[in-house]
Amino acid sequence: MGKGGRSAVQPKKQELKLQKYTWDEVKQHHTPKDAWVVHNNKVYDVSDWYEHPGGAVIFTHAGDDMTDIFAAFHAKGSTKALKPFLKGDLIVESNEDKTKKQLDFEKGYRDLRVQLIKMGMFETSKLFYVYKCSSNMCMWAAAVAMVMYSDSVFTHIASALLLGLFWQQCGWLSHDFLHHQVFDKRVHGDILGLFWGNLMQGFSVSWWKNKHNGHHAVTNLHSTSAESQDGDPDIDTMPLLAWSLKQAQSLRELAADGKDTSFVRTAIKYQAFTYFPILLLARISWLRESFKAAMGVGAASENAKEEFKRKGLAYPIAEPALLVVFHAWNFALSCKFGQWSLAYSMMYYFIAACSSGLFLALVFGLGHNGMATYHAESRPDFWKLQVTTTRNIVAGHGIPQAFVDWFCGGLQYQVDHHLFPTMPRHNLAKAHKVIDSFCQKWEVYYHEADLIDGNIEVLKHLGNVSDDFIAEMVREFPAM
Repeated sequence: MGKGGRSAVQPKKQELKLQKYTWDEVKQHHTPKDAWVVHNNKVYDVSDWYEHPGGAVIFTHAGDDMTDIFAAFHAKGSTKALKPFLKGDLIVESNEDKTKKQLDFEKGYRDLRVQLIKMGMFETSKLFYVYKCSSNMCMWAAAVAMVMYSDSVFTHIASALLLGLFWQQCGWLSHDFLHHQVFDKRVHGDILGLFWGNLMQGFSVSWWKNKHNGHHAVTNLHSTSAESQDGDPDIDTMPLLAWSLKQAQSLRELAADGKDTSFVRTAIKYQAFTYFPILLLARISWLRESFKAAMGVGAASENAKEEFKRKGLAYPIAEPALLVVFHAWNFALSCKFGQWSLAYSMMYYFIAACSSGLFLALVFGLGHNGMATYHAESRPDFWKLQVTTTRNIVAGHGIPQAFVDWFCGGLQYQVDHHLFPTMPRHNLAKAHKVIDSFCQKWEVYYHEADLIDGNIEVLKHLGNVSDDFIAEMVREFPAM
């Protein structure tokens, strides 16, 4: 078992020869308490390093190579922080999956990153974000004015829907700022993230970073084991939804009789029909989990629980305070400062919250739901993982590209964003042409669909998992 990075500090003597490790040895250390990672063929012991600046996301690549996901998320010079954790060298030849073709491919996409940097694809237009922030605040002001200056039920319903759309767009702005696409100094991105996330949308920055960074690192992966933290939190949707047969059966190991509960059997059987109703409630669930995390009264996962316990919130005063202010103004608006009845206020609140959950989930649900899933221990390389688990959204069925671009907030280029998460959204269209050319050269093809066909694909996938689950259940438990 690893003893933590601090114990791996090397003496200053340069002549000290580092120990060499095989790939199989590295893969054995895949839990937070025993975590080895590989970066540029160097082995690091980061066991129990919850103080990592990015939090517990470091453990998503325990027992694996983190070279490319590290480059995707970190600023230049960040490798200095790894020095105290250096344990040895990787015996490159011990990884049988790294053929010459694979090594050439990896070199190719790392060179592509350098090319995109030289093209200025990571440079931000501040004017673009001034426009996006200003137009977003206009949406909020319009929604408030429709409540305050009208007595029409239809106007109030329209206001609630506009507020839901405003929250969705807040999500995209928070996403850009917290991915540090806009400012060189990360604290500036965090401050804007606190405004658009905590204050205007009701989502804690720390809660979001823990969840979303983990999702980027291990997109559509199922955990190696119950103790590992190398699975994607965004597909941890049991017992309501299962994205693979393995996931549908994953709760059996926790049951005394090794069987699925009647609730699980029913939920998975009908998941293609319950998918959209579940999306309507998504925002309410996220508000609850975010509030619990910020107030220190719970966490959605063991990963988040341990990170917040050991590291705390990034902004321990601002985060809970701004969430309280958010819920205060949201409550006041939802009841028109006490002028509306309870039933009418609840109608407004739930229309806004449920529509926002649907608007948000439609976009990132299309981004990954129904695409390939993998077991963490057999994940492909970084590029292929991101490309095969992700779907781009295009115009179609009468929906113009201009609307898709605005509604999806940059995530219509979900594949490109996952490959280069710090690239500003306004550069993704241009970068996409270069990325598409690279994919064609190496015969790595990604998938794209419009808003209608994409959702049909998601529902068909859920239905296929349901059919496989039922068929397998009948074979294993024929008396049921």
